[in-house]
Amino acid sequence: MLTINKLNAWYGASHVLQDLELNVKKGELVALLGRNGAGKTTTLKSIMGLLGRTTGSIVFKEQELTEQPAHARFAHGLAYVPEERRIIPGLTVLENIRLGIVASPLKSREAEVIDQIAQTFPRLKERLHQNAITMSGGEQQMLAIARAIAADPDMILLDEPSEGIMPILVDEMFELFTTLKQAGKTILLVEQNVELALGIADRVYILDQGEVVHTSTAKMLLDDSSMQERYCAV
Repeated sequence: MLTINKLNAWYGASHVLQDLELNVKKGELVALLGRNGAGKTTTLKSIMGLLGRTTGSIVFKEQELTEQPAHARFAHGLAYVPEERRIIPGLTVLENIRLGIVASPLKSREAEVIDQIAQTFPRLKERLHQNAITMSGGEQQMLAIARAIAADPDMILLDEPSEGIMPILVDEMFELFTTLKQAGKTILLVEQNVELALGIADRVYILDQGEVVHTSTAKMLLDDSSMQERYCAV
């Protein structure tokens, strides 16, 4: 579904990604691991077209995305949940979810989509008319995920969803990711909690200084503590 070849990305003069090679098959949950600064978030932003300077090839559903703007990539079926969540102040939970539908083909089925979201996220169902920024960090993270999946994307990019979240909500979120995968969603997950990520992923890539240094099944890496210590330890 997603194939990246020779991807290079820069922040100003800093060359962050260096000839990155990566692929994600339809229906897979692939984890992207590595220490802080390894290039994981930069990879997701590059896929979504959110960086000013990149080279290489990003093919999604057999279409080259490299020259397409971010909104076109969203329309093509990509959804991105950034680490900072980007909940809109002053809007309710319901209004934030609606933002995920407004530019999608599902706009005409808004009531149905909202009902499905409410069933999937019971915590949000109880808070639909609450000011979204008054919720806890974990609840806001769930809202960011709900907003992303409201448009029924083909692939979801998740950046550090467990960061700063209480354990009980982290468990709920990772159960949700497993459910989404079982429903056929394709997921590329950046996650600092290696054990959690490997517990639900099919395959894994490890980045170090903007390059892929290891790829394997999640189970193989789970059994390789030396590799985890070398490249993933915080």
